Amino acid sequence: MFEKFQKHLETHFPQIKDQKILLALSGGLDSCVLLDLIIKLGIRPALAHCNFQLRGIASDQDARWVKTLAQEKGLECHVQNFDTQVYALNKKVSIQMAARDLRYKWFETLSKQNDYNFIFVAHHADDILETFMINVMRGTGLKGLLGIPERRGKILRPLLPFSREEIKQYAFQKKIQYMEDESNTKKEYLRNALRHEVIPQWKKKDSNFDEQFRETLKYLGQAQAVLDYVLEDFKNKNFISFQQGFKISIHVLKGIPSLNYYLHALFAPYGFVNLEDLKQLIHSQSGKQLFSDTHRLIKDRGCFLLTPIKESPSKSYSVDSELSAIESPLRLSFTQEKTFKKVDSKSLMLDKAKLKFPLTLRKWKQSDYFYPSGLKGRKKLSKYFKDEKFSLLEKEDQWLLCSGDDIVWVIGKRADQRFLADAYTKEKWLIRYHD
Repeated sequence: MFEKFQKHLETHFPQIKDQKILLALSGGLDSCVLLDLIIKLGIRPALAHCNFQLRGIASDQDARWVKTLAQEKGLECHVQNFDTQVYALNKKVSIQMAARDLRYKWFETLSKQNDYNFIFVAHHADDILETFMINVMRGTGLKGLLGIPERRGKILRPLLPFSREEIKQYAFQKKIQYMEDESNTKKEYLRNALRHEVIPQWKKKDSNFDEQFRETLKYLGQAQAVLDYVLEDFKNKNFISFQQGFKISIHVLKGIPSLNYYLHALFAPYGFVNLEDLKQLIHSQSGKQLFSDTHRLIKDRGCFLLTPIKESPSKSYSVDSELSAIESPLRLSFTQEKTFKKVDSKSLMLDKAKLKFPLTLRKWKQSDYFYPSGLKGRKKLSKYFKDEKFSLLEKEDQWLLCSGDDIVWVIGKRADQRFLADAYTKEKWLIRYHD
């Protein structure tokens, strides 16, 4: 097994040479075998052990055993206690899901704090089969059938080509010590029932079962690669860059066959996993929104606007009369002019005597109105936005330059004619917007 493992690492993970490795060590069979294998390759990993405090004294004994093993081998060791049951209750997830979330979040934290390049986890071929069966029973798509990836970010799983039986035989031959977790024998857990009752019966029916299952996964992986290509091509053509996010035509979405699949595949990576909510948003009125932890999806006329959630700045900024430029929250430059100059939408020339200093930079309010240049009378800013077909995002991102409560400039868009200079103005003040 060692030679096969060595060749696998050289072929699939050549980048790990001379890198800092963190190994997730439960103390069980799989992780202890993985530790033995990589030490024989000359790799000296740091160890990370999670005490989920689910088995009372036994959990604490496992943690002490891992610490002792690390001392014997001269390896750095991290041990973390988790209140897994409280986390599961607060997050409304299963104990297994809670433990998974806690361990991977901790691994990521350790990686950042200690500059680990890769994290080794001891999943093997039978784990993939168990995950495959669990996902089939619960209902899943193609990605769910593929199960556990060999690599995800810094997480590497170098034991995936090996069965549990191969690992067990290697441990027996090399007299590797490990801790037995009695919870692994409890058949009330679905994974354990599959492991001890269902899968052995499958394997008895065909001696080539493991190889045939690997072939099945290979073909499923190829099918997924084709789907990923189709989806990426669709995104490249139809996710149009818009501010910090994307604009997506609802008309295009409606014309897709298998819309449900596309909606989930396109928007789940941004946290939108409720298919019914997405379908309702298609037919909702403009301005309706969905929120995930990281993004929001807005119905804007005939489009979806997908953007990261960002804190809407309510802060205002002062602009003194003596400034020559500002860089935040946007770039503006100010110059005194002796002659009247022609301006465009990115600049305007004001009569400085009509302004109340300091001026203010702020976002809009429902009560705002101004006197747009080129028009007679005043206009509510909300009506101006509607007439100009501003999206919700564009309205939120729009900055105003104000003199007291009066709008001087919808920056980069339209000036208020009350403050504009003309050829006879004595104090001409030129402002330029640098976007």
